Formats: sequence, structure tokens, C-alpha cells
Amino acid sequence: MELFVRFGVALALGLMIGLERGWSSQQDPDASHVGGLRTFGLMAVLGGLWGLLSQHFESAALLGFGFLALAGLLVTTHVLEVRETHDLGMTTTVAALVTFALGALAVLGELVIASAVAVVTTVLLGLKPTLHGLVEGIERRELHAAFKLLLISVVMLPVLPDHGFGPPPWDALNPTAIWWLVVLIAAISFAGYLAVKLAGPRLGVALTSIFGGLASSTAVTLSFARLGRSSPAMEKLLAAGIVVASGIMFPRVLVEVGVVEPGLVRGLALPLGVMFAISIVPGVALLRNGLRQGEKGELALKNPFELGAALKFGALIALIMLLANVLHGELGDRGVYILAAISGLSDVDAISLSLAKMAGGEIEPEVARRGIVLAVLVNTATKGVLALMVGGLRMGARVLFALLVAIGGGIAVLVFV
Repeated sequence: MELFVRFGVALALGLMIGLERGWSSQQDPDASHVGGLRTFGLMAVLGGLWGLLSQHFESAALLGFGFLALAGLLVTTHVLEVRETHDLGMTTTVAALVTFALGALAVLGELVIASAVAVVTTVLLGLKPTLHGLVEGIERRELHAAFKLLLISVVMLPVLPDHGFGPPPWDALNPTAIWWLVVLIAAISFAGYLAVKLAGPRLGVALTSIFGGLASSTAVTLSFARLGRSSPAMEKLLAAGIVVASGIMFPRVLVEVGVVEPGLVRGLALPLGVMFAISIVPGVALLRNGLRQGEKGELALKNPFELGAALKFGALIALIMLLANVLHGELGDRGVYILAAISGLSDVDAISLSLAKMAGGEIEPEVARRGIVLAVLVNTATKGVLALMVGGLRMGARVLFALLVAIGGGIAVLVFV
């Protein structure tokens, strides 16, 4: 009975792929006519039969022979079709070979793998117009930018040493940690570029501010501020995007600290929650207003991969790490607040996680709580200053005012609660 079930799955997978191929051939008269619903179903069953034979005779060569025989038949059919139609497309031919292999996998017991691959294959076959349109819309600079991003992340990042150099304070200079931030800044800028291009200027800004704030609100600030300077007509919407991304940072920090030291969440929930509400409500309102009314003008998207800016930011991170380590070594627990303030200039995640780990051990939980809030306050103010310096006076003033109000709420909670 189990064997009948396996053959049934193989047949179903072949029929699913055949249904898509048959429908496509009806929609496109010039498409390949290698087969449709019945042919693909039979090819899956054929693959299952050869898989069963190879298992029975304990010879994988039999399955390979069956695959080569079918491949020869399909190639011959493809050559004859090319002579008549001059269409060199081999998608249906390759799909037929995949169907044979999926039928063999199903009968040999790999039902989950065979089903998953069959679904992915069918989806890919059905997305032909979408994928072709996507490829046609890619520019050379965007393709090169993606390759560069892969180069610095997939190739360079894993080979960097994951340790500091020498005794303190030089042990703070961890190449992997620093380069990871460089990759993060570059990835956020590239993601923002793609979001704006694919979703349009207005909707792309909203998506980037929301999801970018989960990764790095500082990266969103730098990216949007540069875009705002080159696209004055969009500066209001971009300023709202910076405020929203900055607001999302507050619950992000709360979640990070909660994972490391849940006991700190209760003390941090009120100040971070107040700052989140103060910043996110007007930010979202401005975003909705911009999306509803629309702003004239286009974003001047220049380089989707701004490695130079990311490298400068990485150098700043390295400098802050070095200085923070020196202060901590000299002042001990008394230097926690100075350390938090300095670290908040560039990155709030590292200092928040560090203080959370130290809470209840090296330092008191209340000291850790105040240090985390201080780092968040400094980081928020830094983003406002960055928007002012990079994006210009008009855009920066909007961002700085909104963030200063949020900072005031956080300070009030820190002092009076």
C-alpha cells in the first residue's frame, strides 16, 4: 500500500507541473509542445518505475540509464522543434527532466523533498512574465552593486579574524564586528534603493523606514538624509521616514535586552515605551499624509551601493570602540555612563547588550538600566544631528524637533520615575 501511495504522489507531482506547462502552451502559441498534463504525469510515473527498478536490482546505474534515455528523446524532440519554430527555449525540456527525477524521488521514499521541489518548480515556471520583467528592469550598476555587496559579506566577512589585537584597549578592535556593521550599513542602503525603485518613491520610503528601523535606524537616517538633500521635493516624506525608523529602534532595544536579561525589561519598558509613542505617532501620521497626498518630484537615486559612506561609518565605529574600552578600563563602574554616552554616538545595540549581560554581576541592574536609556537618548540625538548635517537645515530641523521631543519624554521618565 505504501508503494501505491508513493506512485500516487509521483503522478500528482507530474500532473501539477504538466498542468502549468499545458496552460502556458495554450496562452503562448509559440511555446514548446514537448508535453502537457498527460505527458508530464507519465514522465513522473516513468521516473518512479526506474527508481523502483534501480532499488530492486540495487543498481543506481539503472536509474541513470533511464534518465539518459529520456534526455536523449527530449533533446531530439527539441532539435526538431527548433528547426520548425526557431525557438531555442529549453524550459519545458528541463522541466520534463526534473519531473522524471521527482517521480523517482517520490517512489524511493523522499516524499517531502519531491513535493517541495515540485511546488517550487511549478511556481518558477508560472512566474515567467514576472521574472523576465524583473531582469529587464535591472540596470548594470544595480547588478554590480549586488555583486559588490555579496563580495564584502559572503567572501570577506567570514575570513576576517574574530578577535581584538593585543592587550586592552586594542582588544576592542574586532575586525569581524566592525566589518559586520559596514556590511549592515551597505545592505540597508541597497535595500532602501530597491524598495524605492520597486514600490515607488512614496511607498518605498515607508517600507524602508519600517523594516530598516528593525536593523539599523542610523543607516536609514544616513541614507534618507542623503536622498533628501538631492531630492528636496521628497524631504518631508523622508524626514517622516527617519522619525519612524528612529521610533522603531526603542522596542527593538527592549526585545534585545529582554533576550539577554529579562529582569531589565520592566524597568526599561516605561522610558522606551514613552519615547516610542512620542516618535512613532507623529512619524506614522506624516508618512500616511505623504502617502495619501503624494509629493511632487522623484528621488535622485545615484549609487545603490554606497561603500564609501559605509566605510567611513565603520571607521567611526572602530574609533568609538577604542575610546569606550579605554574609559571602561580606567574608570570601571563609574565609567558606565560615559561608556554608554560614547557608544550611543554610533551604535546602541552593542552597549545595550553589553550592559544587559553585566547587570546583576559587574554592575547593578539600575546602573545598567540608566546606562541603556542614556545610550538610547544619545543615539537618538545623534540621528537628529546627522539628519541636520547631511540632509540640510529644513529636513534636519523637522527630524531634530521630533526626536528632541521624544528625548524629553525619556529624560522625564528617567528623572522622575
